[in-house]
Amino acid sequence: MGDRKGEESPFISSKKPVTLNPSWESQMQPDPNINGKGSVSMMSKIGASLQQPPLDKYKIVFLIFMLHGLGTLMPWNMFITAKSYFEDFKLNNTIKTETKYSENFMQNMGFAAQIPNVLFNWINIFINLGGDLTSRIVYTILLEIVILIVTVVLAMLDSYEWPGIFFWTTMCTVVIINMCNGIYQSTIYGLVASLPPKYTGAVVLGSNISGCFCTIMSILCSEFFESPRTSAIYYFVTAILVLLLCFDTYFALPLNKFFRHYEMLSKQNDKNSSASKTPLKVPYWQIFKKASPQLFNIFFTFFVTLAVFPAVHSDIKRSDDFILGEKYFTLVTCFLTFNVFAMLGSLVTSWIQWPKPKFLVVPVVLRVAFIPLMILCNYNPNGLKRTLPVLISNEWVYWIIAIIMSFSSGYLSSLGMMYAPQTVNTKYQITAGMFAAAFLVSGIFAGVLFSYLCPLFLTL
Repeated sequence: MGDRKGEESPFISSKKPVTLNPSWESQMQPDPNINGKGSVSMMSKIGASLQQPPLDKYKIVFLIFMLHGLGTLMPWNMFITAKSYFEDFKLNNTIKTETKYSENFMQNMGFAAQIPNVLFNWINIFINLGGDLTSRIVYTILLEIVILIVTVVLAMLDSYEWPGIFFWTTMCTVVIINMCNGIYQSTIYGLVASLPPKYTGAVVLGSNISGCFCTIMSILCSEFFESPRTSAIYYFVTAILVLLLCFDTYFALPLNKFFRHYEMLSKQNDKNSSASKTPLKVPYWQIFKKASPQLFNIFFTFFVTLAVFPAVHSDIKRSDDFILGEKYFTLVTCFLTFNVFAMLGSLVTSWIQWPKPKFLVVPVVLRVAFIPLMILCNYNPNGLKRTLPVLISNEWVYWIIAIIMSFSSGYLSSLGMMYAPQTVNTKYQITAGMFAAAFLVSGIFAGVLFSYLCPLFLTL
């Protein structure tokens, strides 16, 4: 785009591609493959190379963007999946304190996480925070790694005597890491928007794999290490290793012919716009209007999901005779179930894209039914005495509802993210991708805020 020069890839040469201006008379029809100097044949090859993209050999680019999708939600998923570590180990209120820091910890952490995430996602659309794409991605990943190192140090320390300091320090780290993540996430969705739609799906798939990965790591760490402190240390160190891998693989992208091809096309669109007599200004309002149906789908899908997950979902209790014990009930039926089936839902969009953009809103709106369904299960936050009757007491029925909610979340959110950049001209797809990311986190934030109201429904 003409006025977003900061987003041009630093790995692509700024030289204009060679073009051929034939000198023959208009009546002559020379064979394009016959030329004394061989120039026509050469230009035919160059033109063909620009029109026909090379193959994404071994799906390298797809896998790299899937890895970055995993990285964009790694900090959020690491913190919410470690619910037991924060509430039961670090903030278990075994000493007398005026404030019970473990109460509403998930909602408080979600609130602290999503405000900076939403704010910086939106700012990143209009202002190039941190410079070009490379600078924004590199610096945000590095700062996230530093914050996770601080989290590991806090896990090593005995905070028994100062739970308040630990609580507020944790909230500060959550705010900073999500400021970085807002820029990182928005930039990745903008970068991938110039590629075919399934690569946007790869980022969404990676974000859902992130939750699944964090849940499995939480289970493994709790199994292999008896000490909650040791388990948490290895758990957060794993997140650091994943972000280091994201950092490294980003620099592999410009070495790939497939990725360079689409970067060249995007760069050529920018050059054509810049070469026009009137400088191109990004029509943000027009982009928003064209993409708005899919932006609503993205927002509402995540709003419904975050209204119940993890705040409501993780507080649904088991009966005494259920197949899963209390230790693993929440980890399996809530975190593992959501992340596995959301991942599968995203994966299915690689082969099936139904419904089409015009009708996607129908299943998206119907998902609002999951909010009352989850509340009518055995939802009992902090031992609250509910007056609303439990209408869904069977854990198997609850588990089926959780599976459908999770799968539809991954599937419909992937479709919305894939459709959104395709609604605008190719030269505006980066901006449309950033709008999609901003509505994604806005939906998450609105859902987190709504989750504060859910306990009130129990006493109506």
